[in-house]
Amino acid sequence: MNKNSAGIMHQKSMTPWLYLLPALIVMATFIVYPGINTFYLSIRNNDNTGWASTRCMQGQACWGIFENYRYALTSIVMQTAFLNNLKWILLMVSGTVALGLLIAVLADKVKYEAIAKSIIFLPMAISFVGAGVIWKFMYNYGSSQVQIGLLNAVITALGGQPVSWLTEPQINTIALIVVGVWMWTGFCMTILASALKGVSVEILEASRVDGANEWQVFWKIMVPQILPTITVVVTTMVINVLKIFDIVYVMTGGNYGTEVIANRMYTEMYKNYDPGRASAIAVILIIVIIPIMIMNIRRFQKQEETR
Repeated sequence: MNKNSAGIMHQKSMTPWLYLLPALIVMATFIVYPGINTFYLSIRNNDNTGWASTRCMQGQACWGIFENYRYALTSIVMQTAFLNNLKWILLMVSGTVALGLLIAVLADKVKYEAIAKSIIFLPMAISFVGAGVIWKFMYNYGSSQVQIGLLNAVITALGGQPVSWLTEPQINTIALIVVGVWMWTGFCMTILASALKGVSVEILEASRVDGANEWQVFWKIMVPQILPTITVVVTTMVINVLKIFDIVYVMTGGNYGTEVIANRMYTEMYKNYDPGRASAIAVILIIVIIPIMIMNIRRFQKQEETR
């Protein structure tokens, strides 16, 4: 092989890397370096003047340089945040997916399908902060008989007593979850409706001819056909819920027992000025999300292989 041929081969082998170089630079600058720096900060003390082991209190269990992780995993406020995030996952994910699928199926049977879907999807056009402000007015509670909050106005008009929706620990997290369901149902509906359009009409008609009712057609034909898409939507929603922040921050600020992981991270960083603890919470959040992201990617790859 002469020098010209070797040079051409080397140039061809380098060409793909030249195309990838801008993306690699962006990833290294905005993903890799911040990730490494976040982990570094998570094992430092609150003013980054030493290791986190300097924060150990005498007479208490100490995790050495991982002392910030002890706080992030065992403190009462973080246990509350983890519990609330679990509530968000169980209620919001199931609520958005179930309602999205139901609306997708029903909207497919009406003439004004596009209008119906547009109305349901409309909340997605509102920012989370905007939605939080809107629903804060909806839940508004006043000590007087005159209520400016819509829900309490309806309750008092029917002869009931107004409810402090956002300060009662028994109901305030559920009230916040309702806002999340209201916003994200349109997203789930859109994805699931697209999947339903891909179900073979011939198979559906054949099952009806064979005597299957609509309930059986739904559970025995439609759901198995779109199950991969449902899985993707569920995992995507789980990731979104784990990162939930805006609604909680705007409506309660994490008070009254509504704290979540992301809001606690913000509080530690920008209110308590403690980057060590905030970074430890961020690392834990990333560790929790990564397996779900991997599962989502694998599901996408399997879908592509079947096409």
